[in-house]
Amino acid sequence: MRLHEIPTPALVVDLLGMERNIKRMADFYAGACKLRPHFKAHKTPEIARRQLAAGNCTGLTCATIGEAELVVADRLTDDILIANEVLGPGKAARVAALAKQVDIKVAVDSEAGLADLAQAASAAGVEIGVLVDVYVGLPRCGILPGEPAVALAKRVHETSGLRLCGLMGYEGHVVGLEDRGERETKAAQAMEKLLDTARLTREAGLPCAIVSAGGTGTYDITGGMEGITEVQAGSYVLMDTAYAKLDIPFEKAMWLLETVLSRPRPELCVGDGGLKACAVDHGMPDVKDIEGASVLFLSDEHATIRLPAESPLAPGDRIELWPGHIDPTINAHDVLYAVEGNEVAGIWPVSARGYREQRSHVSS
Repeated sequence: MRLHEIPTPALVVDLLGMERNIKRMADFYAGACKLRPHFKAHKTPEIARRQLAAGNCTGLTCATIGEAELVVADRLTDDILIANEVLGPGKAARVAALAKQVDIKVAVDSEAGLADLAQAASAAGVEIGVLVDVYVGLPRCGILPGEPAVALAKRVHETSGLRLCGLMGYEGHVVGLEDRGERETKAAQAMEKLLDTARLTREAGLPCAIVSAGGTGTYDITGGMEGITEVQAGSYVLMDTAYAKLDIPFEKAMWLLETVLSRPRPELCVGDGGLKACAVDHGMPDVKDIEGASVLFLSDEHATIRLPAESPLAPGDRIELWPGHIDPTINAHDVLYAVEGNEVAGIWPVSARGYREQRSHVSS
């Protein structure tokens, strides 16, 4: 298959560009701190295999139990961190089932989460690893740093069926800051909370082998701090326009391929990939390789694009867009088309897209 034969809308991966990104990141983590690539960025086993094969990885990070189950089923790694809290019907039991097969670790920031995991571990006769999730500034999950986090770590350590592995904290409020100096300063402030808590945890006589943090935007900031043992970067592998604004050495290696459906006026064209094909939470996608073109808006199935009036694009031609946020964009697609030049080198299933845990409950 050649590029012009791909049915649209479709996500196309520049295979060689992706491989360069993987190598750059793996090379950076040749020291004490290691990489734990975030599977949620692409949800694609073929990409995860290549990340792990490049070396300097501790395992994989997952966002959901469904992702972790797929990683185990595909035998990608035997070391998995679910870097989110696990609560809700049946979820802890599924984690316990995974713990029979691999070293599974889960983020915890509450007594409720701790109790749910402990009950499931006891029922299954397994041990589940735990990282206490510490709030470092992103208004999302995480227990307060310092004594509250240490107290929860102590509870984990004392609870049968759970194994305290350490701490994690995500400076997500910092990773996208465009000014390098500001990003460095605020990342250091966030990580100080996590590292101070790690020190207090150890002083309390508690195990704290893992201190996990970071993302693509701070991979060389957080990843260079003494005491951080691993970084959970994901977007670096394919990149998007949001991260491309930063001073990081990774190239955009994925775009949305569309077919022009209409050229209603000289200054406009309409492509066949809209909101159901491309996320816009980080802004509209950029138009690739057409100077002066821009996306006006996305409808459910259409992209309305402003063009230079002299552009020769006509209905049936192809147009390419750079997504603003790869994670939710990839989640909307069944496959990725990996290309070298104009040749399709592989069609990779996005096997973990959607909420896989709900599929087993759909009646036949």
